[in-house]
Amino acid sequence: MRHTPELNSAHWRRSSYSNANGGACVEIAEDFPGVVPVRDSKNPQGPVLVVPAAIWDTFVNSLKV
Repeated sequence: MRHTPELNSAHWRRSSYSNANGGACVEIAEDFPGVVPVRDSKNPQGPVLVVPAAIWDTFVNSLKV
């Protein structure tokens, strides 16, 4: 069983590639050792995907190619 981090006090950061109107935005919460919580900024009360940090790094680095 995996532990889901407590996200009530999470500080969310929006992608720098988000447009000014708030569309197509992804937010991540930092300072969670070993994992990266990810959510849709248009639905902040909606579900959060918690991704292992190594997988998130691989994903982000693949976008830079």
